[in-house]
Amino acid sequence: QVQLVESGGGLVQAGGSLRLSCAASGRTFSNLSMGWFRQAPGKEREFVAAITWSDGTTYYADSVKGRFTISRDNAKNNAKNVQYLQMNSLKPEDTAVYYCAGKVSRGSVRYRPNYDYWGQGTQVTVSS
Repeated sequence: QVQLVESGGGLVQAGGSLRLSCAASGRTFSNLSMGWFRQAPGKEREFVAAITWSDGTTYYADSVKGRFTISRDNAKNNAKNVQYLQMNSLKPEDTAVYYCAGKVSRGSVRYRPNYDYWGQGTQVTVSS
């Protein structure tokens, strides 16, 4: 089993920045891709960004491309892996609960049902 723990959420003014972190622990994987999703009140949980563990390829939703950057820091033995989401030029519409997710299954990293593990979520609030 893999445990995911997010940190770094909070309140920021529009135009500001935040960095989210997600630490994965538990089983060791060499093929654990990781992503971020977000859910605003009354809306579906949507894809934000993802990074593959095999080669570090990154993917972004159009709404965050150019403003958000996903990165990773994985231990050589894959015993503990951390991913980050650097969020710049934040907008009020970025306000949501942000969830870290881990995926070992096949399929698109953009598709929520393909993810096997989820964190508890961290609130990001952007004031105008």
